[in-house]
Amino acid sequence: MSAIEILFESNQIIVITKPAGTISEHNKFEADNAEALVRAHLIEKVKTPFVGITHRLDRVTSGILLMAKRPGTLKTINQWFENRQIKKTYLAITSTAPKIASGLLEQHLWTDVEQKKALVVSGKKKGAKSAQLSYRTLAVTDFGCLLEIQPKTGRFHQIRAQLAHIGCPIIGDEKYGNAQPYLKQQIALHAYQLELPEAINESPVQFTAGLPDTGLWSRFADQFK
Repeated sequence: MSAIEILFESNQIIVITKPAGTISEHNKFEADNAEALVRAHLIEKVKTPFVGITHRLDRVTSGILLMAKRPGTLKTINQWFENRQIKKTYLAITSTAPKIASGLLEQHLWTDVEQKKALVVSGKKKGAKSAQLSYRTLAVTDFGCLLEIQPKTGRFHQIRAQLAHIGCPIIGDEKYGNAQPYLKQQIALHAYQLELPEAINESPVQFTAGLPDTGLWSRFADQFK
């Protein structure tokens, strides 16, 4: 079982960096999942630890995961997510730069269950949900474009689908139209920062997961010194 990087831990929450290629929630067919890794860590201190999943990252995405260690804390964090009080910042590397360097994307997404894919559709389509995110270009180089993304909503595959819709699919994301070779079970999408509306038992308000040391990320390291 893989090790996890713990960014912060208290008696109420634990914040980790999930590696790309690992699923977020418990799965009886895959022992190497973030929830099981956290539980294995906590069981060294508590016989029957509580692990509350507050949000998820796609298998192919790396970055920050926040989990609750108490039911009451889980309820509070879930309410913050529901009310859009938690600010999330992602980084993505695309093969092409957006035509407009920064902006707000507003579309409607519909989930194709058979393809396990989000599609940009008309708002009139049954089951379509509004999706908004803001983005800005941080760097454009010969080996890719680095984007900072802040989703306003939390739809299935939102960032991947909306960037692909403007002609900027994420490197490695073959499902959304980028055939550029990348690492197995990974795309160049990283959950970089998570900001709470207030501290939880004197915790930090903002958490940051350093860039992955794989793929193209090292070529953009100077942007974050």
